[in-house]
Amino acid sequence: MKISNNDVIKAWRIIDIIKWGEDYFKTRGFENPKQEIEWLLCDLLGLKRIDLYVKFEEKINDYKLNKLKGWIKRRLNREPLQYITGETEFYGLKFKTTPQALIPRPETERLVDITLDCIANNSEAKILEIGTGTGCVSIAISNRRPKVNIVSLDISKEALELAKINAELNNCKNIKFLQMDFLMDFPEEKFDIIISNPPYIPEKEIKDIMPEVKNYEPRIALTDNEDGLTFYHRIAKKAKNLIATKGLIVLEVGLGDHPQKVFSLFSKLGFDKLELLKDYNSNERILRINI
Repeated sequence: MKISNNDVIKAWRIIDIIKWGEDYFKTRGFENPKQEIEWLLCDLLGLKRIDLYVKFEEKINDYKLNKLKGWIKRRLNREPLQYITGETEFYGLKFKTTPQALIPRPETERLVDITLDCIANNSEAKILEIGTGTGCVSIAISNRRPKVNIVSLDISKEALELAKINAELNNCKNIKFLQMDFLMDFPEEKFDIIISNPPYIPEKEIKDIMPEVKNYEPRIALTDNEDGLTFYHRIAKKAKNLIATKGLIVLEVGLGDHPQKVFSLFSKLGFDKLELLKDYNSNERILRINI
């Protein structure tokens, strides 16, 4: 497979592609070069990682080699793997991914875990998700609790169209997707739980984030173009209008001092039953608020 005049692979077995790809990505400064080529091959061939090595002697046909070549060229520009292959996994489920929505992150699975724990004794809970993106959080909850009622908001029509595709892909029937600018409007009904992974990167920090994120993911899903607290303030202000008696708010927060800033924001606005919960990397990434 020829990538440029100087980069040619002569053997086309899976194992040869892995060895070549690892070296190719390594020489171009990628942190995990082997993972890069394995990810692309898994999606290209529809295999799990372990199967690449079980079937390592299998050859790859010319059509797939050409497709892989195109993917590799895109990756060299730091385009996210999930946008290149058009899909990713979240909470054990498959999701379509496009540049119109934020890529689902493994750390956000903690938001799903905690929400599921909160509704363990309420199988028909009413849930409001603010900023659904690909729909991954609502769909993961729906998959585990098919009797809950979920309303998922997003300002982006394109993101909502993608979320609907993902809901259909995962056979979710209990999610209502609504286009709404939550900073300007909010639903009139009451909910048991509000959940959200809102844009929380401060505008001044955008320039310092990795190019895969900064150059490809939708800015509107990354930052509020202010201090990273705009959506949390809005949720705090409107919670009493949206939450039924003895309800909950479950929010993903950022890294560094961001969790404490969000905690303090809610505390100053009169919320006194607050708890910062850690993710599986021992970082405080979820704020749970009892109303």
